Amino acid sequence: MKLIIAVVQDKDSNRLANELINANIRATKLSTTGGFLKSGNSTFMIGIEEERIHETLELIKETCQSRKQYISTPVTLDISLDGQVPYPVEVEVGGATVFVLPIDSFHQY
Repeated sequence: MKLIIAVVQDKDSNRLANELINANIRATKLSTTGGFLKSGNSTFMIGIEEERIHETLELIKETCQSRKQYISTPVTLDISLDGQVPYPVEVEVGGATVFVLPIDSFHQY
């Protein structure tokens, strides 16, 4: 048995949850916040048998594709920089960060 922890962007989380349900894969979804863009994420905790790991990882990969997005840079309060105006910067968002961990035992009550 393994524990898959998948951190995905909120825009992908509902679609991933539906795909996991359709594949009969149980998951717990937690609301989380990213540190870099400070935007909403969802973290899925999935306990899965060894033989279904590849299937689950492929499902996450297909559902959570990365994409480009423009964000505005924050305005600083440094008065020495006259006329500083925030401008959009292109960043890559989405995709999934996935950890696969070994599980010593599993109990369901």
